[in-house]
Amino acid sequence: MGLPKMIYLGFFVLFLAIMAEAASTPPGIAKNPSRASCNKKEYKMCYNLEHVCPKFCPDSCEVDCASCKPICSSTSTSEHHSPSGSSSAASSAASSAASSAASSAASSASSSATSSASSAAAAAAAAAAAASSGSSSSSSSPSSSSSGGGKKNSHTSYYPTPSTPKAPTPSPSTPSSPSKPTPSTSSPPSSNAGYRKRAKCNNKKYGQCYNQEHVCPANCPTSCQVDCVTCKPVCNCDYPGAICQDPRFIGGDGITFYFHGKKDKDFCLVTDPNLHINGHFIGKRNANMGRDFTWVQSIGVLFDNHRLFLGAKKTSVWDDANDRLSLAFNGEPIYLEETEGSQWSSTSTPLVTITRTSKTNELIVEVQGKLKVTAKVVPITDEDSRVHNYGVTDEDRFAHLDLGFKFLSLTGKVDGVLGKTYANDYVSRVNTRVSMPVMGGEREYASSSIFAMDCLASRFVGAQEETSLPTMELASMNCGSGMNGRGVVCKR
Repeated sequence: MGLPKMIYLGFFVLFLAIMAEAASTPPGIAKNPSRASCNKKEYKMCYNLEHVCPKFCPDSCEVDCASCKPICSSTSTSEHHSPSGSSSAASSAASSAASSAASSAASSASSSATSSASSAAAAAAAAAAAASSGSSSSSSSPSSSSSGGGKKNSHTSYYPTPSTPKAPTPSPSTPSSPSKPTPSTSSPPSSNAGYRKRAKCNNKKYGQCYNQEHVCPANCPTSCQVDCVTCKPVCNCDYPGAICQDPRFIGGDGITFYFHGKKDKDFCLVTDPNLHINGHFIGKRNANMGRDFTWVQSIGVLFDNHRLFLGAKKTSVWDDANDRLSLAFNGEPIYLEETEGSQWSSTSTPLVTITRTSKTNELIVEVQGKLKVTAKVVPITDEDSRVHNYGVTDEDRFAHLDLGFKFLSLTGKVDGVLGKTYANDYVSRVNTRVSMPVMGGEREYASSSIFAMDCLASRFVGAQEETSLPTMELASMNCGSGMNGRGVVCKR
C-alpha cells in the first residue's frame, strides 16, 4: 500500500472520531422536558404542584416556592457539561488511538504493507465504534431518568463513563487482534408510576379527552380525578368542592380557604331548601395557639326525609388494611364487603348508592339528582405531626375524612361554610395574599348536633309532605362511632 493511501486512511479515521464526538452530546431538556415541584410544606398554595421545566434550562429545574415558578437549577450547568467532558475524553482517546494505529501501519509498510494496513484499519474502526457506543449509552440515560414518574427534581447525573479502548500495536509478522472494549453501564432510577392509581374523564361531551386514562400525580398517588376541560389528572383535594386536612376548603369559585371551627363541635357545611350537610369537627388544643387544630371526622347529610351518616372511627395505631369507615342510612348501619367495587343501594327514592373504590377506607356516595361525594379516611401521620407541630401520638391518630363534593341541584341561595361559595351573588372576602386565608363565621354556622338544622344560616325545608312519626323520632337522634365498634351508635 502506497503512502497516499495511508494518508487517506488517516483522514478517514479522524473523520470517524469527529462523528463519535458529535454523537456524544446529550439531547437536552428541550427534547426531553423535565418536571419539578415545591417540596416545602409551609408554602401550602404551591406545595407539591407540578411544573414543567423551561426549555432553555440545560437539563433540570427547581420551583421557587415563594413565587411558585419553575427556574433553572443552579447546579444544572456544571452537571450538564460533566457527561460531555467524559465523552469528549473518550472521543479524544479514540482519535489518538486511531492516529497511533495509522502511524504504526505507515512505518511498517515496507515489510508487510497489506497485512499491517488492514490491521490498523480494523483497530481504528473498533476504537471509533467503542467511543460512539459509549457516548450513545451516556446520552440515553438522562432521557429515561426524566421520563420516570418518581424522581422529578433530581440533580443526579446518570452518565456512565466508558472504559478507554486500548488499540493493539501491530507487529510486522502477525498482527494481534484488537480486544473489544466494553463500556460500563448504570441503570437509571426506576419509575414509581406503577403503584399509582389511574383515572379517566367520564364526560362524553369532551370527545378528545373522554375515556383517556391518566396516572394520578405523585402527591396524591391513590386519589385523583381527571379534569375533562384541561384533560389532566387533579388531586381530589385540589378540586372545587374539596374539604381536606386541617380543614382546607376549595370553594365553588376555585379559591382555597381554611375554616377551623372548634373541636368536638358541629358546623353547617351546606344548607339549601332540600339538602343540608353538617360536619363534626375533632381536634387537639395547642397551648401556643389561640385555636384548636381541627379535622372533619364525620358528616350528616339530610335530603327529603332521609338521613345519611358517614364517619371515621377513632383509631389509635393506624393500619391501611383495617377499615375505619362508619355508615348509616336513616339510623340503620350499613355494612359493605371489604372488596373494591362492592356496592350498597337504598330501596327508597331518590336512589342512594355507596361504592367502595378501594378495599378499605375509601368510597363514593351518590344521591340521585342531588350530589356525589368522594370520601377517604386518613390518619395524622408522624410526619404530619412533626411538620405542623400537632403533638399527635399513638393514643389517638385523629382519623378524619378527606372529602370531595359535586353538587347537581343547588339553588342560587345556598349557604353554609362551603355552600355559600356556590351562591349566585357570592364574592369571596378571604385574604388570598396570605399563606393561610381563613374564613370566619363560626357563630353563624354552628349546629347543635350532626343532624341538627338549627344553624343561623339554615335554609333546609326538606320534602314538602306530612312528616311521619318515624321521621320525627329520627330527628332527635344523634349518631356516632365508638373506637373499636363496627358501625355506628344512634341515641336520643
